[in-house]
Amino acid sequence: MHAIGFTDHLPIEDPASLRDVTIAKPSAQGHDLLVQVQAVAVNPVDVSVRKTGHEHLMRPKILGWDATGIVTAVGEAVTLFQPGDYVFYAGSFRRPGCDSAYHLVDERLVGHAPATLTTAARAAMPLTSLTAYEALFEQLHIPFDPAKPNSEKCNQTILINGAGGVGSIATQLAKLAGLTVISSASRPESIAWTQQHGADLVVDHHHDLVSEVHALGIKDVDYILGLSDLDSHWNEICTLIKPGGHIASITENRRPIDLKKLTKKRGTFAWEWMYSKSYYHTADMISQHDILETIADLLDRGLLQSTLSQTLRPINALNLRQAHQLIEQHHMIGKVVIEGWK
Repeated sequence: MHAIGFTDHLPIEDPASLRDVTIAKPSAQGHDLLVQVQAVAVNPVDVSVRKTGHEHLMRPKILGWDATGIVTAVGEAVTLFQPGDYVFYAGSFRRPGCDSAYHLVDERLVGHAPATLTTAARAAMPLTSLTAYEALFEQLHIPFDPAKPNSEKCNQTILINGAGGVGSIATQLAKLAGLTVISSASRPESIAWTQQHGADLVVDHHHDLVSEVHALGIKDVDYILGLSDLDSHWNEICTLIKPGGHIASITENRRPIDLKKLTKKRGTFAWEWMYSKSYYHTADMISQHDILETIADLLDRGLLQSTLSQTLRPINALNLRQAHQLIEQHHMIGKVVIEGWK
């Protein structure tokens, strides 16, 4: 079957950085679904994995952790899906990615695709939705009832970097949980994007965030979700968090961060890594199925918007290289999706 992969860690400008390859079509066993992939999205993790390393790989590594498609076969232990179901998912970091015509994924990581969205709009959603949902409601412990979203304003604030894929979803979900969202963005187009997705207030992360937030008449915030450059913003984060407040980050530090800065405030810090449940095969791995079912429902009810911003066609190495280039420029707003095989 057709897939896109790499055997050497090369600059994206090199045609060999991502190549069209032929690999064996897998078979579904156990809890696996065999999905005929219709569209995939590209995330910063794809770029990171492709660029990191020096060794030559004997077999092509297949990237891709955002997909939508049709279930064509199921393993003997599958109970949640059947052939013919339309699904969407991010999958596992330990297994080959979804940049292939057919893809195996554990049913416990998969949701029924939202019925009201286009194929490309569906593919843009899984990884960022799972990351944002887990960060807000599992790591930051923000109360949320999906059955009664936005039913009551809670008079609490959250600071989010809002223009990227995760920030765009986190902003919407935080609003549904009743929070006042302060989004950080710097360019006119990214400011407009965050406002379109529900940000109440906007600050410029290229300036001092403490001064920016104080200029809004806000002394400190209840929650902070860090989505980029934790090292540069750590001191600002510790200054702005309210006593007893919660901080979560999806980006790792490259230098030591001083957790003692949170001691007197009794602040809480947590990491969010969307792949953790599938990587360690945790007992609550099926929660990702439940989250995606909730996300699909919120999308179909019009309470969430897809963050799709650009679509390329068809799924091939040339278009995947173009999508990687967009991510590497660090100016991406929303999500880029590659749709259809040819």
